[in-house]
Amino acid sequence: MSGRRTGDELVYSSEHGRMCPHCGLSSKRCLCRKNPRGTAPAPSGDGIARVRREKKGRKGKTVTTISGLPLDEEDLRELAKELKRKCGSGGSIKDGVIEIQGDHCDDLMQELRDRDIRAKRAGG
Repeated sequence: MSGRRTGDELVYSSEHGRMCPHCGLSSKRCLCRKNPRGTAPAPSGDGIARVRREKKGRKGKTVTTISGLPLDEEDLRELAKELKRKCGSGGSIKDGVIEIQGDHCDDLMQELRDRDIRAKRAGG
């Protein structure tokens, strides 16, 4: 048996590995670009940004995270760039979550409100 079909889509092939459900080619050779490799899917939450300060698992460094933003990858990248500039610090995007180095919760909450993005403080 070379693969398992759900409906009419080939999901996995023992010859090629994971298959793209849109174009039917292997994920490495996907032509449709609806499933680009290495990008996180847009979050499907309630549309409220959650701003929290994290320190655990980061070797004592404080990081402010913003999750749940209803934006696609490009808009998320642009927003992260502007927020990092506003805070005057570095940061990154991981799995649809913006991470800003340092404790900037109050500044980020105000900036998100100024941009008409619903935001809540999360955590302690």
